[in-house]
Amino acid sequence: MEQAAIGIIGGSGLYELDGFEKSEERIIATPFGEPSDALVGGTFAGRQVWFLPRHGRGHRILPTEINHRANLWALRSLNVRWLICVTAVGSLKEEYAPRDVVLPDQFFDRTSRREHHTFFGRGIVGHVSFAEPFSSGMREILKEAATGAGCRVHDGGTYVNMDGPAFSTRAESETNRRLGFDVIGMTNLPEAKLAREAEIAIGTLAMITDYDCWKVEEEPVTAEAVMGHLHANVSAAKRTISAAIQRIPLVPDWPEHRSLDGAIMTPRNFWPEEVAAELSPILGRLS
Repeated sequence: MEQAAIGIIGGSGLYELDGFEKSEERIIATPFGEPSDALVGGTFAGRQVWFLPRHGRGHRILPTEINHRANLWALRSLNVRWLICVTAVGSLKEEYAPRDVVLPDQFFDRTSRREHHTFFGRGIVGHVSFAEPFSSGMREILKEAATGAGCRVHDGGTYVNMDGPAFSTRAESETNRRLGFDVIGMTNLPEAKLAREAEIAIGTLAMITDYDCWKVEEEPVTAEAVMGHLHANVSAAKRTISAAIQRIPLVPDWPEHRSLDGAIMTPRNFWPEEVAAELSPILGRLS
């Protein structure tokens, strides 16, 4: 059996890990269009790893322009069954400071393009369970790895996903705080929804770069400030990823790896064959 692979979604520099043996870059055509960029593949500690920069190399793609379906389809077609997402977020809590790491366990969806955040439709109806959107096993692995890498780690929290590309108004930021949300970002929720449909176990390293704009004694968030803190966090993210990869199991037998069991409402004989073929990396186990 082909060894299940590990995927990493984040900035384009994350694959520069000490010990990562790059073997190829692969441009993958998907039924949903082009992924954000070529996928960079290789081995680390004997494991097959694929890296994908979500905004493209050179940071060319807006959050609402990211083709999440193409990204996740491409990763699943390469037998990725575990996924680490590294993403910049704003803090909505005083105790979550810039350069801290949050390992979210919940989402609140404020996005507007939800029809693009599923593989289903066009004749095949599926409803996956999403009450616990992150893999608890992946979160535990990332907690151990990030703590060992010297990060200040907050285990758990709600990530509210906005569209962007502008940052929040103060009224929006204060409302999100009153609702009890912990961090805010623009990209990770679609990745988690599609990973669940693709039977991929996902964990997220949310790297805090700012206090959004609710903290009036601080300067409101700017792109310059975000990039400054994010670059400072790159080395910690690399150390965390290096340690996490070595803790991830070889065999994909977690609950997330069977998340489509009981989720498909449409009987197999009603599936449009063209759609079933396009979704074969996702639905192949059930065909």
